[in-house]
Amino acid sequence: MLAGDLVAVWEVALSDGVYRVEFAHGTTTGKRVVYVNGQEVVRKDWMFKLVGKETFTVGGTQTRASINIEAISGFAYEYSLEVGGKSLEKFIDNRAKSTKTWLHKVDGDDCRIVLEKDTMDVWCNGQKMDTMGEFVDDGTETNFMVGEHECCIKAISSGKKKSGIVHYLLVDGEKIPALRQ
Repeated sequence: MLAGDLVAVWEVALSDGVYRVEFAHGTTTGKRVVYVNGQEVVRKDWMFKLVGKETFTVGGTQTRASINIEAISGFAYEYSLEVGGKSLEKFIDNRAKSTKTWLHKVDGDDCRIVLEKDTMDVWCNGQKMDTMGEFVDDGTETNFMVGEHECCIKAISSGKKKSGIVHYLLVDGEKIPALRQ
């Protein structure tokens, strides 16, 4: 990558991992290059039109993303990222409402566990987990294993209309604090 042409970097958190999106824009050569986690996914050389859109996919779920290039004055440009058809900010806000994420060390390794609230799918370090859901007296439990460790995501009513359902992660019976979203 030509470091002088790197104009924008974004972090995109999906259920299967956090992805680094980098965009290089050679305004004198007309080059556009998109990298995801250091891998080149789009390259266009000698583009005469310096503004426009570059579309690509991110992650194992092939989430559609686009970089918008707009001229703001003379040879100054503004770059914005859309993910899943929404601005990155709106995408992040929607993900905060529809997912719950925990970071925890298991057997010395970092584990990123993500619950997709709408489907109750559970992901651990990019792998969709085999889960077993069951109804219990105070809500639901979604059970799965990380290595030899028993994990359970409990969903219970907060008792408050505004808060709705609260999700907790237990690893071997120990409650794990969630990331702030």
